[in-house]
Amino acid sequence: MTAVTFCAITASVTDAPDILAANAARDFAKGLASHWQVRLGDALLGVYLIGSLAHGGFSRRYSDIDVAVVVEAGLTPADLDAMRADAAALSSELAAKLSIFWTDRTFSAGRFPLLDRADYLDHGVALVERERIAPARPGLAEVRAYLTGKPFEAWSQGAAEFAALAAPTMLEPKSYKSYLRAHLYPARFAYSFMTGRVGSNDTAVEWLKRRPLPGFHVPLIRAALDCRRAAADPIALFPARDALPRQVGACAALVEESEAERP
Repeated sequence: MTAVTFCAITASVTDAPDILAANAARDFAKGLASHWQVRLGDALLGVYLIGSLAHGGFSRRYSDIDVAVVVEAGLTPADLDAMRADAAALSSELAAKLSIFWTDRTFSAGRFPLLDRADYLDHGVALVERERIAPARPGLAEVRAYLTGKPFEAWSQGAAEFAALAAPTMLEPKSYKSYLRAHLYPARFAYSFMTGRVGSNDTAVEWLKRRPLPGFHVPLIRAALDCRRAAADPIALFPARDALPRQVGACAALVEESEAERP
């Protein structure tokens, strides 16, 4: 049985566990927002779900719990330490999945990358909100400049490292999540690069299926999505590691083509 078939069969019966896990993650985030509201008082402008809990596609195994925090003048290291302690007190298991994105009123400080700002604008789900702050929407040129910088560099480097592995035993369990992301990233990259938007893995893969781009190995990306849906180990995808540099090349060619088309 092939990796694609295995993952597709398993994925069809995993919706309920993912829904239950997403509901638990939302309850956890709501509890955190209440704690942070007391801790930060009037300085807190809003707490929001972003990422897969907001735009869909939450995986009980592979998803983070992405929470955006907007504070009048930002957060101090002591604030962040106390907020993470609140999370650990609520659930050490879910606290390990927590990723805090934060900024000030002007969206000029903190940790709030450009694509997460777009996600906040399009999909953010308010858990606590004293005032809705709407920063400027990133334009397509901004999104493209961001994507082709550090995100592309980090992905291409990781893809090369995975491609160089000689045996499945070299792919350690702690790297399963990043390995799966490496296979899914071409769809995420192409979707955001071409549309300026942020969406779920499902949305990005479906978009790429409807609009095939030269050089993209869509069946492999789909197989990675099926394994993610199934919450399966990605070992079945290990033989496909040598395709990752070609996926990087396809994304690079997409960038070059778009630059050549600019007036």
